[in-house]
Amino acid sequence: MTRELWSVDARDPRKVWTALKPALDGTGAAILPHPASPSGLPETVPENIAVVVETSGSTGRPKRVMLSAAALKASAAASDELLGGAGQWLLAVPAHYIAGINVLARSYFAGTEPVMMKPTGFSADTFVSAVAELTSERRFTSLVPVQLARLLESEEAVAALATFTRILVGGQSTPIAVLAAARARGLAVSTTYGSSETSGGCVWDGKPLPTANMRLVDDRIELAGPMLAEGYLEDPRRSAFSFRVHEGVRWYRTDDVGEIVDGVLRVRGRADDMIISGGVKVSLAEVENAVRALPGQGAAVVVAAPHPEWGETPVVITTSAIDLDALRQSVAAQLSAAAAPARVLLIDEIPLLSSGKPDRLALASVVLK
Repeated sequence: MTRELWSVDARDPRKVWTALKPALDGTGAAILPHPASPSGLPETVPENIAVVVETSGSTGRPKRVMLSAAALKASAAASDELLGGAGQWLLAVPAHYIAGINVLARSYFAGTEPVMMKPTGFSADTFVSAVAELTSERRFTSLVPVQLARLLESEEAVAALATFTRILVGGQSTPIAVLAAARARGLAVSTTYGSSETSGGCVWDGKPLPTANMRLVDDRIELAGPMLAEGYLEDPRRSAFSFRVHEGVRWYRTDDVGEIVDGVLRVRGRADDMIISGGVKVSLAEVENAVRALPGQGAAVVVAAPHPEWGETPVVITTSAIDLDALRQSVAAQLSAAAAPARVLLIDEIPLLSSGKPDRLALASVVLK
């Protein structure tokens, strides 16, 4: 059995909200929220699919992730359990992101009306204005790290953030300095880890949601739980590779490596971001986090570059000048000598994907020029 699949213009989050409700209760078509007109979209999907999320990874080709209503409901229920109950949500990220869809899905299952910001022109002022529209004392929102960093620069925005029961921050690694600054201001911030394949963040502050599970297989992070996607639309080979059953449990194999200490997950970075420099394994994500903790380097990106002697070395690409020797000393002190960047490239602007994440393929090509 199948059901229709409709593309919904995600530039207007209210259109997504209107179409999502019948998609989740089974009375309407499945939807693929999108900021443009997606190409090659099939007319139908399996009957149990409610939402298709198109992702544009920073290093790979786009994927169309199929999510059932049951998976989104399981994610919402587990989130509510950890949050101590339902509340009103503020949508501050685009409605075609899994974080945005999650905000709307949680609102639907809780029977509450979300406040929806426009997907463009995010600022401290627009955020404060949106917060004023919330009517519940129990309020939640999801942000990406750059949004949180921007809001922390405004006292009025910090006061607005202080009214939230919980603020979820995810989508990419949150700089340690930003997280520390938020918590120092008394904000109830939780970092989330997950992806479209897990109906969004299913690991909060390093620990899995009540119905989720996590493990490491050869350092690769794998996640399980009722919130897992059904697979990838019209891509059975990729589905079979990423979703595997082991001893009766279905696991999603992520592209990330990490470590679990005392039940807490620490994500070290993407598996393809691990390099060997002078015979030592180096995580580019860890180097990037160390660099971003330095003054003025919050948007710096670290990529790999070939080296005639060491094989590969980290290279920092930034829009803010920094002394290379001081940078190398700081990173080596935090990580290792092998992790010290070999050079710094100063550019006018960091190229971004539509998701707002750095375009690492474009940056890697800059390094090779």
